[in-house]
Amino acid sequence: MERQVIHSDDAPKAIGPYSQAIRVGELVFCSGQLGLDPATGQLVSGGVEAETRRALQNLMAVLQAAGASLEHVVKTTVFLLDMNDFAKMNAVYTEFFPSRPPARSTIQVARLPRDGKVEIEAIAVVK
Repeated sequence: MERQVIHSDDAPKAIGPYSQAIRVGELVFCSGQLGLDPATGQLVSGGVEAETRRALQNLMAVLQAAGASLEHVVKTTVFLLDMNDFAKMNAVYTEFFPSRPPARSTIQVARLPRDGKVEIEAIAVVK
């Protein structure tokens, strides 16, 4: 199967040697998205809620470039700087996945790029 590199100008440029997403057949593997503003490349202000919202908006843009949407997501992984922010992150996450949410893992990490509070990656299935 051919690997297709996915890129969206509506999501932040990769800040390292990786692609925003890779599509192989019906699967789309999205790299983790931080709460970065695509226009400035800087973290949005407003804490973990604002960063979660922006990270999910960035994921939406990448998925759209792959011919998918959040409805196609089957698995996410959420990396949190502080597990005490779980409820705040979860409240915003629920806005984006109000019904039939994907499988998910949430992991507390020691540090995230750009000192972000949250990073979210996803796997989607597109037919």
